[in-house]
Amino acid sequence: MLSILEDSGYMARVAFVMDSWMRRMGISGAAIVPLIMGFGCSVPAIMSTRTLPSKRDRRLTIFMIPFISCSAKVPIYGAIASVFFPDHAGLVMVMLYLLGIYLAVMLGLILRQRPNTSEASPFIMELPPYRFPSLLSVGRNLWQKIRDFLRRAFTVILAVTVVIWFLSHFDQNLNFVSSSDDSLLAWLGSVIVPLFKPLGLSDWRIPAALISGFTAKEAVISTLAVMSGATVETLGPTLAAIFTTPSAIAFLVYVLIYTPCVAAVAAARNEFGNWRDTWIMIIFQLVAAWVVAFIFYRLALLWGISPLATIAIIVLLLSLPILLNYRAQRRESRERAA
Repeated sequence: MLSILEDSGYMARVAFVMDSWMRRMGISGAAIVPLIMGFGCSVPAIMSTRTLPSKRDRRLTIFMIPFISCSAKVPIYGAIASVFFPDHAGLVMVMLYLLGIYLAVMLGLILRQRPNTSEASPFIMELPPYRFPSLLSVGRNLWQKIRDFLRRAFTVILAVTVVIWFLSHFDQNLNFVSSSDDSLLAWLGSVIVPLFKPLGLSDWRIPAALISGFTAKEAVISTLAVMSGATVETLGPTLAAIFTTPSAIAFLVYVLIYTPCVAAVAAARNEFGNWRDTWIMIIFQLVAAWVVAFIFYRLALLWGISPLATIAIIVLLLSLPILLNYRAQRRESRERAA
C-alpha cells in the first residue's frame, strides 16, 4: 500500500507537510514515511530509513520505530485487553498505539535537549506530480525490498529461530523434552523472573513467553497458552490466573516497547552497519520497556488508592513534550544569538 502511495506522489507531500512538526523532534519531515510504515511492520520501516538524507536522521528514526506498534503486537493487545477490559478493549488498544507515538516523540525531544546538538538536515524535495501508480514500478520496488531483506536478514533470523527452538525443546541435560515446562526456555524464564517482579509479573511463564516473542511477537500468547496447557476456550481464565489488572497493564506496556523481533533487529543491524549501535538499541528498548512498565504498574496501583493523584501525574506526563519543546527552542535561540 505504501509503495502505491509513494509512486502516486502522495507520500512526498505528507513528508513536506510534516516537516515543521518533525523538526521539533530533531529529525526531518522525510522520517514520517518510515514511522508510518512502522504501524504495519518494523522491518520495511527500518529498511526505508536509508532514504533519509543524513546518518543522524537515519539513526534516530531507527531508534524511534520500535516504539510504533506493529501489526504483530495486535493479537497480544487483543487477548489481554479482552480478558481484563472486555467493555473497553478497543479503547485500550488505541491508547497503546497513542502511547507508542508519545514515547517516540519524547525520545526525539529528550535527545534534542543535549547542548550543541546538530539540527536535522535541510529538507529539500521536488514534489512529484500526482499520477496513477505504475504496476511495474510498484512491483519492482516490492521485489527489491523483499530480495534485500531475504539476502541480508534471513541468516540472523534463521540463527535466532534455531536457538529459540533448541531452548524450547531441550532441558539442561540436553535431553529432548515433550513438555515445554521442563525445557531450557522454562528454566531461563524462572531465572530472570525476579527482574519482572517489580512490574507485578511474578510468573516464570511470562518472561519465557517474552523470550519466544523475540522470534515473532505473535508467539507470546501462544507460548503462554502452551506452557499453561490452555486451549482456545480456557485461554481467558488462564490469563486471568496469571495476571492481575495492574500487572496486565504493565505487561501490555512492556510488550509495546521491548526489543522488536529478530527480523527487525537484523534489518537495524544492516542499516547501522555495525553491531555496536544494534546492541545499544536492544539494551535501550529493554531498559525503556522496564522503566515505563514500572511507571504504569505503579500508576495502576495508585488508581485504586487515589484516582485524583493518578490523573494529576498523567496530566504532568502529558505536558512534558510541551515543556521539553519550549526548553529546546529557548536553548537553540540562545545558541543562535551567541
